[in-house]
Formats: sequence, structure tokens, C-alpha cells
Amino acid sequence: MLIDTHAHIYAEEFDADRSAMVARAQEQGVAKIYMPNVDHASIDAMLEWESRSPLCVAMMGLHPCSVKKDFEKELYRVEAWLNQRTFAAIGEMGTDLYWDKTFWPQQQEAFKIQVGWAKQHKRPLVIHCRESIDETLALLEPLQDGTLTGVFHCFTGTVPQAQRIIALGFYLGIGGVSTFKNGGLDKVLPDLDLANVVLETDSPYLAPVPHRGKRNEPAYVTLIAQRVSEIKSLPLHEVQRVTTANATQLFAAS
Repeated sequence: MLIDTHAHIYAEEFDADRSAMVARAQEQGVAKIYMPNVDHASIDAMLEWESRSPLCVAMMGLHPCSVKKDFEKELYRVEAWLNQRTFAAIGEMGTDLYWDKTFWPQQQEAFKIQVGWAKQHKRPLVIHCRESIDETLALLEPLQDGTLTGVFHCFTGTVPQAQRIIALGFYLGIGGVSTFKNGGLDKVLPDLDLANVVLETDSPYLAPVPHRGKRNEPAYVTLIAQRVSEIKSLPLHEVQRVTTANATQLFAAS
């Protein structure tokens, strides 16, 4: 059994074969697919698919790339949903300095607000941090009061950065980059305890080898598990068992 802790299966890339895609994941032993929200435009499609498939579980948050001048309006919508029902996590939230640095102050404010909601609703955080791991850690560390947990999604950082994340009580989300020839995780994962790792696809993005450059999907989490087992020199069944237990623990209250 495997759990895909991060997949945007409501995305338009799956409109032609979404049911078949979920069926393929189930055939590969994927027991749960956790869906991160992006902004107001993704909510309806995400919740519709959650209602249609017992495999699919929704999160609620505001993606940093959707933090613009009107980010307060986006956050009002997120807050309203969080007050209506329970979600698996607050996410996808975080910071992003890859695409656009224009709204960095707003990203920081949105980050702090969503951390507050994680504390209020007792939910884990699903953190995006592209080209901004150190900046994100600098934001999160003063806010950790012993109640926060979560995952640094799509982790591609260094061993020291991983150690700081783990010290905060957070997991490392490992995805398709682990299969890339120059992805760098083959130098990092050997120094990390599998107890701190969960698996993800980030579908439809970052497809693992041999599908790199094509559409990703949750069934491919098996390829990521295989690559982690190779890098860590561990049996595949052990990687499956431990990462599934980690993901179950992470989302235990959902």
C-alpha cells in the first residue's frame, strides 16, 4: 500500500481520463490521494472529486503563487471553508521565490495567517517552498510552539536544511525529482531516516523517470518508492510500509 500525499488530480490535464487515472492508481496499491488546494478557482473541482472517490482527500489553503494584491480576499474564502468543515491539512501554502518576487511581503503575511489556522484547527501544514527553503524555515521556526506539524512538499534541499525541517517536527515530501539524474536527492536521502519521509507525485507535474517531461499521475508513486529503496538500499516493501505509516500519522486526525 502507498499514499500519494500531494496530487492535483482535479487539474484540467486529467479532464479526459480522470476516472481511469484514479483506477490505475488503485491498481498500483495507492490507498489515498491527498489533494492540495491552489486558490478559489480550484476548490469546486477538488471538492467534486473528493465526493466521487473515497481515495481522494481535500486540503484547504492558498498557494503562494496565487498570493497577489487581492490575497486577503483569497484568504477570506479559505477561512470560510475551514470554518465549514474539516480538511486534511492547511495547504498548499508556503512561499515561492522562483516565479515572481513582487509579492514577497504578502507571501510572508499569508504564510503567518495560514500557520495560525493550522494551530486553530489542529491541522498539519503542507508547505510549498520553491527556491525559498531557508526563507520559509526562518518564517516557520519562530512560530513553532510545539503544536505544528506538516510536510515540506517537493523537498529538494540539502542535508542541513532537511535536519532543520525534521527538528521542527515536519516530514520531507519526496517526489519525482528523486528519479532525475541530476536531481541531487541521491546525495541527500542516504543521510536521512526514512521515518521522516513521505512520498508524493505532485501530479500532473514532475513526472518521474521514465515518464519525465510527460504528465504525472498518482500511479507513478510506485516508481518514486522504488527509487527511494534503491538510494536507501532498503527493501521496497520497507519503503512502502514506513512511508505509508508516516503519511497516515501526518494526516491522522483527518
